Formats: sequence, structure tokens, C-alpha cells
Amino acid sequence: MDQIAFIVEILLPALWGGFVVTLGLIACTAPFGVLIGAAVAVGRVYGNRPVQYLCRAYVTFFKGCPLLLLLFILYFGLPSVGISLSPFVAAVLGFIFCNSAYDSEYIRGSIRSIKEGQFTAGLALGMSRAQVIRHVILPQAMRRSIPGLVNEFVYLIKYSSLAYMITVIELTGAGKMVATRYFTYNETFFVVGLVYLFLVTLTTIGAHLLERRVSLPS
Repeated sequence: MDQIAFIVEILLPALWGGFVVTLGLIACTAPFGVLIGAAVAVGRVYGNRPVQYLCRAYVTFFKGCPLLLLLFILYFGLPSVGISLSPFVAAVLGFIFCNSAYDSEYIRGSIRSIKEGQFTAGLALGMSRAQVIRHVILPQAMRRSIPGLVNEFVYLIKYSSLAYMITVIELTGAGKMVATRYFTYNETFFVVGLVYLFLVTLTTIGAHLLERRVSLPS
């Protein structure tokens, strides 16, 4: 069987299932990563002292813990204390913890870049602290943090391949199974790499369009 026939008839159908799982991992992780990251960032900037310490500890731990080690703890470690997670759920939770920790730093930096006078002006207009944060500060901060959040989204696409280490058969895992069975490592991983490149390129284009759409004059 020549290489073209192998790629079309065997490799691509086998990779499709892994590709769908990879998309599922990303779709389940990214929204929660941003939401939790925003909450942690707000807690670090505007929370009281205990909340600030708690949010800082969250970021420190999940930024400092290697993602692969975190996945091992969630999937292999938790059953020893009576908590059993499916491979997919363990992978999603690990990705959310890691993704949200980094997202919070991008959003926190954006919040810090907004002049304090806007917060004071909102309070002077009769808004509560929560209303000022929600309606004045966060909309601006999220706009400014788009490049950083997109960068972390790209990392998420690539480190989703680590889910294979806890038996989630995503794109890389599916490619590894085909390559091992047919001894076609070069062809298989070249195609897998092209798929990841396609996802990253699509994300970059989408991010550029999003930035243009939400950008403010001047």
C-alpha cells in the first residue's frame, strides 16, 4: 500500500475519532478556564485579605505543578482516597486548573492596567463595588487580555495531547496507535502535526477577527 492510500484509507479515518475527542477536551476546558481565571483575578485584585491569599495560593500551586503530574494525581491518585474519575473527566479537570491559573494572570494584569479613577467614578455614580467590577472594569480588562488568553488557548490545543498519558485516546493517542500498528511513524506524526497546525492557525485567524471586532476607537 502506497503512502497516499495509507493516509486516506487508514490514517485519516483513525485520526478522526481522536480529533473529535481533542475538540471535546478543548471545548470543555476553555470556557471554564476563562471564567475561573476571571474570578481568581478579581479575587486577587479586589478581594479581602483571606480571599487574596486563597487566590494567590491557587495560582501558585497550579502554575507550579507540572500538568502531567497533575493529571496523574487526578486519575491515578484520587482513587486511593475513594474518588474515581473517568479519564476524560480527569483530563478536563487538570486542563481547567492549569488553564485558569494562567488565564487569571493575563486578566489580572489587564485589570491592573485600568486607571483606578474609573473604579472611583463608578462608586461616585452610586454603583456598588460588584457592579463597577462587572460593568466597568471587567469588560475593558477582557478586551485587553485577549492576546494573552488566545496564547493560552493555543497552549491548550497543544498540551491536550497529554491526555493520552491517562488513556484518553485523543488526536496524538490515535496517531500513536496507528503508527505502532503499521510502523508508519513519520507519515502518521507528520499528519498529526499538520492537524495541530491547522487548529492553531484557525485560532490565530479567529483571534485576529475577534480583536478587530471588540477593539475601541483610538
